[in-house]
Amino acid sequence: MTTRAKNKTPAQVVRVERGKSTNCRDYLATEEPLELRLIAGSNKQTQQKQTLAVTMRTPGNDFELAAGFLLSEGIIQKREDIKRISYCVDKELTEEQRYNVVNVLLNADSLPDLERLERHFNISSSCGVCGKASLEALENRNLQKIESSLQVSSELICTLPEKLRKSQGLFEITGGLHAVALFDADGSLLALREDVGRHNAMDKLLGWALLENLLPLSNHIVLVSGRASFELAQKALVAGLPIFCAVSAPSSLAVDLAKRFEMTLIGFLRNERFNIYTSRKRILLKNTQT
Repeated sequence: MTTRAKNKTPAQVVRVERGKSTNCRDYLATEEPLELRLIAGSNKQTQQKQTLAVTMRTPGNDFELAAGFLLSEGIIQKREDIKRISYCVDKELTEEQRYNVVNVLLNADSLPDLERLERHFNISSSCGVCGKASLEALENRNLQKIESSLQVSSELICTLPEKLRKSQGLFEITGGLHAVALFDADGSLLALREDVGRHNAMDKLLGWALLENLLPLSNHIVLVSGRASFELAQKALVAGLPIFCAVSAPSSLAVDLAKRFEMTLIGFLRNERFNIYTSRKRILLKNTQT
């Protein structure tokens, strides 16, 4: 019997080292489509249903991915907006296909006005829906400047990448995944999610926080294993995260977003070094040279 999709896939490879080849077994990060369906209405006979998005993701934490995506896109505002999340039970689909379709039943009699949203929900694992949104669109969603008294030392910030790396279990096996980690004010790792898509990893993390009733995350730090894109910064903003850290570089639009909404944005966080691009007030420094 077919079971739910796995997050890693075995592969036979020829490994070449110093001119010598060896046949061996390796593992790849699984990439499969996930269809997100919205359902509204308590009466099954009159329920409204609509496919909202199809994203290429690594199977696992699919319900969190669905919840985080709905939150970051402004389709829901709080945990109570979701009545139930489940895999599809369509008998016409194979068991494996059912695990690639997630139904989200809303606590509403009708579906929200999805046409008003600027984004087109047909996304890929590489860059999400880049270029479809603007800072003005975020302000039109009534997203507010981040209010947080959180302050942490530069020494604490420097400890985060190693904590993330040590907790990337699937990356250690496959070498092909993005990771997003959430830390508390003391630098303790609270949750980590991995995915072939960096935006999916962030949605999984935000979905976990939403379903655990932890939002807003106004006293927390988020760290992403790659670059700081506008897409990821926007999702962090929705969750109220005051400090956004990235191992690699930020984009110009991510910096613009962080400035406008007073989020502390840190890039190139590695080897006990980092750059602060915005709201440096939240990082306690021993001294500053100009």
